[in-house]
Amino acid sequence: MKIVVTGSLGNISKPLAQELIAKGHEVTVISSKPDRRKDIVASGASAAIGSVEDAAFLKTAFAGADAVYGMTPPNFGAPDMIGYYRNVATAYAQAVKSAGVKHIVYLSSYGADLEAGTGIIVGSHQAERILNDLENVAVTCLRPGYFYYNLYHFMGMIKEQGIIGSNFGGDDLLVMVSPLDIAAAAAEELTDPGPQSRIRYIASDEYTCNEVAKLIGEAIGKPHLQWLTLTDAQVKDFMLAHGRPQVITDLLVELGAAIHTGLLRSDYEKHKPAPGKTKLTEFVREFAAAYYNN
Repeated sequence: MKIVVTGSLGNISKPLAQELIAKGHEVTVISSKPDRRKDIVASGASAAIGSVEDAAFLKTAFAGADAVYGMTPPNFGAPDMIGYYRNVATAYAQAVKSAGVKHIVYLSSYGADLEAGTGIIVGSHQAERILNDLENVAVTCLRPGYFYYNLYHFMGMIKEQGIIGSNFGGDDLLVMVSPLDIAAAAAEELTDPGPQSRIRYIASDEYTCNEVAKLIGEAIGKPHLQWLTLTDAQVKDFMLAHGRPQVITDLLVELGAAIHTGLLRSDYEKHKPAPGKTKLTEFVREFAAAYYNN
């Protein structure tokens, strides 16, 4: 099969491309950075350099493809984050239609079933709607949980304050996922010989925030590490003081509140998938190594 992978050589796209290439598929990797071309080609893929907001570029890159893996690259500098998600999804939809692609696998998120109250994830909800409006195209929406590597954002707080703190914490349940398990699921969907439009949830492990803090604490020599539940106002003030733009801060605080109340995982609980292979205990060892080396 001829498969296009967006996301350059990122945490999901790199192992995804590697798996597809190993199985004999012809892979094109899209990156916005020209300096990634060499590494992409060295991996065995073809490189297409351009923006995923550019429908004309995507149409050319998608030409002849049997399937496309689409994701929305992080862009915390976007003045309208939800609008940015719409723009990327619209470009994907236009390019898929123009290029005659019959299957797109889109990286969405758990909580994307909800049209409001989930912060940045509202962007995933709107992107799903745009793609699902395509006619005669199988649209697979991947809805992974909370990425393991998001825990790296707390490393500075752990070192400086000796705690983890957010507007979710304590006994709040985290549905967690490894990029490797997302890549494996994406590879399965992309190479499905008879794809149909569907939603697929992806999770690797489930732990409360207290349990996550305990595992991390034991790994870094801080066995009493706690994950405190702060107020929305406290988290907002902290983010603004550390340079987060107001618009992004508001969305992230709303997202954290949706994790705290359980709103974000409400539909996930009705459609729980089989757990992935990469467990939190494995990631914690990586976290500890990074903690000691930084």
